Amino acid sequence: MIGLGNLGLGLGFQNHAALHATPKRRENGGPELLLQSEIIIKGEKGAEGHLVRCVAFPLLEIFEHLKRDPKFLFQFAQHPRKFEEFLAGCYEKAGFDEVILTPQSGDRGRDVIATKRGFGSIRILEQAKAFSPGRLVSHNDVRAMLGALHMDDGASKGIVTTTSNFEPGILKDSSEFAKYMPHRLELKNGEQTLKWINEIASRDAAPKTE
Repeated sequence: MIGLGNLGLGLGFQNHAALHATPKRRENGGPELLLQSEIIIKGEKGAEGHLVRCVAFPLLEIFEHLKRDPKFLFQFAQHPRKFEEFLAGCYEKAGFDEVILTPQSGDRGRDVIATKRGFGSIRILEQAKAFSPGRLVSHNDVRAMLGALHMDDGASKGIVTTTSNFEPGILKDSSEFAKYMPHRLELKNGEQTLKWINEIASRDAAPKTE
């Protein structure tokens, strides 16, 4: 299994609460209503896509739903674009300096681009796979990410994040992808994705110490 601590790379998680939409909880908000809500607030549009300005409160509600019911992650299989937006919001919450949500078409194999500047800078290409439990990410899906990574001269790392899992053999040490992992390629299945999400949510909620 590929560890997901590699994503941190010593990068701190920052509290961006001042930028978030006003926390106003909706009553009787089921999964469908929640996933139809605005998860991120988009800024200006550039050559690669829309800059994520901040996250909206429904993203925090999704964090809570996932804590109570991890299977809620599979709701994204019906809303794949929302999964891309959700992951973009997670990177913003994790303290990345720039997060871009790419267009739905012509994204060149990149759904989200997250950049951390300064010492130890990193540019991550994220590919989101919102799949139902029985659908697995294929070898060709992972090859597509390696292709996107090769075509992006500034990219440090490619990540494929899925709600489901990967085809047998992909994560083995003997696979064709092993030489790229974990420093150039990271693969997060549903279990690892939930752990990453919960880490972001818990660190953001942790009280600050003087």
